[in-house]
Amino acid sequence: MKSNIKTTLGVIIGNRDFFPDKLVAEARTEIVALFEKLNITPILLTDADTKLGGVETFKEAQRCADLFKKHADSIQGILVVLPNFGDEKGVAETIKLANLNVPVLVQGYPDDLNKMDVVNRRDAWCGKISVCNNLYQFGIKYSLTTKHVVSPSDESFITDLKNFIAVCRVVKGMRNVRIGAVGARPGAFNTVRYSEKILQRNGISVTTVDLSEILGNANKLTADHARVKEKLDGIKAYTSTGKTPNEKLVQIAKLDVVLADFMAENALDATAIQCWTSLQQNYGCNVCTSMSMMSENMLPSACEVDVTGTLSMYAMQLASGTPSALVDWNNNYANDDSKCVLFHCGNWAKSFLPDIQISTAPILGTSVGVENTYGALEGRTPASPLTYGRISTDDSLGIIKAYVGEGELTNDALNTFGNRAVAQINNLQGLMQYVCRNGFEHHVVMNASKTAGILTEAFDNYLGWKVYQHG
Repeated sequence: MKSNIKTTLGVIIGNRDFFPDKLVAEARTEIVALFEKLNITPILLTDADTKLGGVETFKEAQRCADLFKKHADSIQGILVVLPNFGDEKGVAETIKLANLNVPVLVQGYPDDLNKMDVVNRRDAWCGKISVCNNLYQFGIKYSLTTKHVVSPSDESFITDLKNFIAVCRVVKGMRNVRIGAVGARPGAFNTVRYSEKILQRNGISVTTVDLSEILGNANKLTADHARVKEKLDGIKAYTSTGKTPNEKLVQIAKLDVVLADFMAENALDATAIQCWTSLQQNYGCNVCTSMSMMSENMLPSACEVDVTGTLSMYAMQLASGTPSALVDWNNNYANDDSKCVLFHCGNWAKSFLPDIQISTAPILGTSVGVENTYGALEGRTPASPLTYGRISTDDSLGIIKAYVGEGELTNDALNTFGNRAVAQINNLQGLMQYVCRNGFEHHVVMNASKTAGILTEAFDNYLGWKVYQHG
């Protein structure tokens, strides 16, 4: 079955002249067929460019690098294929000359015990070590397959390749992401402080706007404005509105129009919005519904101006291809040390909330009036796979750091309000010790996937961040 997401990879087929040439031709045919099946576009030499389309000499490395440079805008990663021992210098020189700065996956073919004669033996087991040694010397970052040598038809390699493509998406996305910070950090939330300068040094741009500008522009719109009507229809199609008064729905729709314009004008990939408590006091509703709709549409949005929280949402979205949600590590679950309650007053993407409806935020309502909190969402997340994690800037150390892990969301009974879920995580108590000792925020991000390994590979190996993978 083909994926709907198109990926382009550069392919280097290594060769060494005293090993059988026919293995190079066979590998090229096999890789092209596999890529077609997986909806991957290969950029690789033909047999008219070099001997059988392989890379061995420096001139062949130059030709391959020139080809890669012509497709630099589309190549997301490089696959190194070793049907025989391969020429380690040829591989390393190609990647150095191309200078694409993308992830690299190294694969070597296994030998057949019945074909260990001179005309059939590969020795890629040894050749892969030599290639990796040269990549290491050149300072080129690379990824490895689960099995040291593996046939491209092996299911473990197909999984490795799909995971590698996800790593490529995360690396490319995180090096160019643009986040909108709407409003000031709530005064009571020191926990969501972050460093714009550290983020920018890592290619992550933050565009700020005063909340008064957003609210002022929203107040200029009227209920009969065409775009407000369009947004209102979209809200009603997205979720049950419950007992929400129509005038509150119009308020939400007007705010949605202005936020959409802000994102479009600044080419933003994600937003972090001030929602506690200025929005309720100065505009009279919650922005949760708009945030949920944006997150569902792969434009993640976090509350309380948690910029690194929405950055974490974006990273997990890139890894899995599905929406993420910002949550609080909120409550113990009875006496079960492996379970906890995840909670927020209501902005999770619809994908997490099959029983979604617009409601109010009771906790916030105690201070600003419940009538000013319409727009919060109500819903319970059912059992599903779980990847959780958090990216943070550590100003004291001048670094970006992160933690990630996997667990399960369960159907355990939970009698409360808002957006809520029960998570089960091995050694949860040890994880909470790590979170507290290393100064991480009370916010964490969840995604219905198993992608912690992908995120660790992208963050640690390619982006150079300090990462802890739990469990």
